[in-house]
Amino acid sequence: MGQREEGTSVGEFVRLEVDGGVGTIRLDRPPMNALNKQVQEEIRAAAVEASTRADVRAVIVYGGAKVFAAGADIKEMVDMSYADMAARAGALTSALSSVAEIPKPTVAAITGYALGGGFELALCCDRRIAGDNAKVGQPEILLGIIPGAGGTQRLARLVGPSKAKDIIYTGRFVGAEEALRIGMVDEVVGPDDVYAAALRYVQPFLTGPAAALAAAKAAVDGGLDNDLNSGLKLESHLFSALFATEDQKIGMRSFVENGPGKAKFVGR
Repeated sequence: MGQREEGTSVGEFVRLEVDGGVGTIRLDRPPMNALNKQVQEEIRAAAVEASTRADVRAVIVYGGAKVFAAGADIKEMVDMSYADMAARAGALTSALSSVAEIPKPTVAAITGYALGGGFELALCCDRRIAGDNAKVGQPEILLGIIPGAGGTQRLARLVGPSKAKDIIYTGRFVGAEEALRIGMVDEVVGPDDVYAAALRYVQPFLTGPAAALAAAKAAVDGGLDNDLNSGLKLESHLFSALFATEDQKIGMRSFVENGPGKAKFVGR
């Protein structure tokens, strides 16, 4: 594992805070963490840095104690033309997708509202942990538009097309318990425990086999974008490649000599 570089990388509204192997992408644009162009690009920069830093083993995306992100900055969009948005839409999608492309376990720690672009950001994470007072959803239809940063695609893959259409067609806010029941979030805790719960979840990954975790993520996500046969070929390729890693040697030797679950991985 490379030299540890714990500390904070700071944008105006988004910080990457690194502590003990956990990289927290912290949104901080009061009062609602609206995702304007600058925030989107700072999210991209933080995600790219988290992807490349050897001292970041898992990532938490967090908006603070009161709100995750209440959506895009509508004041910035209200006077945009078709040509304006056609030129910008790809950058919006790719900025949030940079979080989905982090080759490490990622968790969205959701407090308060995660709506529109805010929930699309949460959808880019591997897991979503929400406070029991959280409200999530895709209310873009109420503005005469549709989700434009992955909501129609990632939400449908997560909860199925019928539930996704209901949420998108109605634009309704979904409470935490319903969100848990239908799979929009994976865990619900007290509002003050959201970040701590995310930290607990990622702890095993901080000393786990980093290459295998990255391969597992690539296999699942890549397989969803293709037919089953292509997904199986991808899995086979990634599986075989892990036999070139030190972690595979450590893990299998430890199993043979000491039994399961006792390996001490090097982390690369």
